[in-house]
Amino acid sequence: MTAPGAPKRKKVLLVDDSDTVLLLQRMLLAELGHDAIIARDGLEALARAEQERPDLVFLDVLMPHLDGLETCRMLRGREPTRRTPIILCSASAEARSVRACFNSGCNDFVAKPFDGAALVALLRRYLD
Repeated sequence: MTAPGAPKRKKVLLVDDSDTVLLLQRMLLAELGHDAIIARDGLEALARAEQERPDLVFLDVLMPHLDGLETCRMLRGREPTRRTPIILCSASAEARSVRACFNSGCNDFVAKPFDGAALVALLRRYLD
């Protein structure tokens, strides 16, 4: 139970097929006082988003089964996540790739490998 006046812990859906990336993201969220919900691909992300109603979705572009771009489009097409902030991330930061991310409906983009301070600032922008 949250103490009166304490900030509400936010839920962030982390979607990535890399254990290393998920660990880094979970550590940053714990440092910021928020909860991580994990999904390993787009299909699992859709199911978890429906169940958990996250406050933010942090979504990798290249994943098995359903890539991040299509997952983002599908999240935008569903009522529970239509307005949920979505951050797409990819190792490819070429202009064409970044444009494709924004065209899929994301709110923001971040390139891998992550800069820790920049990632914390980005998370705070959407969670505070």
